[in-house]
Amino acid sequence: MNRVKKMMYVRFGLDLLMAVTFVLFFNKQVLGGLTFHEIAGLAIAAAFFTHVLLNWQWVKKVTVKLFDRKLPRRTKFGYFLNIMLLITMSFIMISGIFISRVVFPNINVGNEQWFKVSHISVSFLVLILVAAHIGLHWSWVINVCKNITGFGKSKKSLSIAAKLATAVLLFVGIYEINETGFLEKLGGVARVLNLSSSDMPQKDGGNPDFDRHSLNESKSSATASAGHERPNFAHDGRGPERGMKGKESGFESPNPFVVIGTYFAIMSVFIIVIYYIEKILTGVKRRKKITGPATGI
Repeated sequence: MNRVKKMMYVRFGLDLLMAVTFVLFFNKQVLGGLTFHEIAGLAIAAAFFTHVLLNWQWVKKVTVKLFDRKLPRRTKFGYFLNIMLLITMSFIMISGIFISRVVFPNINVGNEQWFKVSHISVSFLVLILVAAHIGLHWSWVINVCKNITGFGKSKKSLSIAAKLATAVLLFVGIYEINETGFLEKLGGVARVLNLSSSDMPQKDGGNPDFDRHSLNESKSSATASAGHERPNFAHDGRGPERGMKGKESGFESPNPFVVIGTYFAIMSVFIIVIYYIEKILTGVKRRKKITGPATGI
């Protein structure tokens, strides 16, 4: 196996591991609860920046040619998508440290409730950005899988099976988006960005809704720690902290396979949409090259 193939498999394995671990973060009851959430979060941070370093040559080349008209739009889109991922992932990591209860319990920067709500809300945005990133590189993923499995050219039966699987994933993904209230949680990003400093929870006063939320959450957490009930992170059903609940107000399953299946199904919707948009645009561009510019009569 040559060096190029080895690096390709390393990148694929790293990306797959990051994707699986990241979706597990959407249920804090998984694999030991908050301890796994925080420690694995630090591991993902290290893996993410390793991923950036593995692709650093591409980043440098595109940065230099970013405003070159000859640079393909797909490449520019991928570049800005990666910038958005870098910013949002960095925010999740930093806010996660600020609200840490296990690894960094003594850090206190103030406005903890804002960082907590922001941490959760931005995570849903990152899920879409990661899905868009995968969709943009789906052809590469298919090629790697072909190299691993030894499949050559796609047979007609495999092509039909792939189309059926795509239809099923779209159906299941849309169902899960509806059941988990995903779009409502995603809307939390806009609410967080619209909050002014006067809206932040304060010890001696401030916005009553935030204070009431913080008080109820503190009470529920305290009760849970006493062994009476599980903490209610979504008492009002409106905020992004409803993330651990579905539409029927029941806690999502802590089974890691169920969590992975649920959020991978949601991601598949955005992966499929981006992949086919990119495929259509590529086809249009190819046809334009073949036919050439239209000539006037």
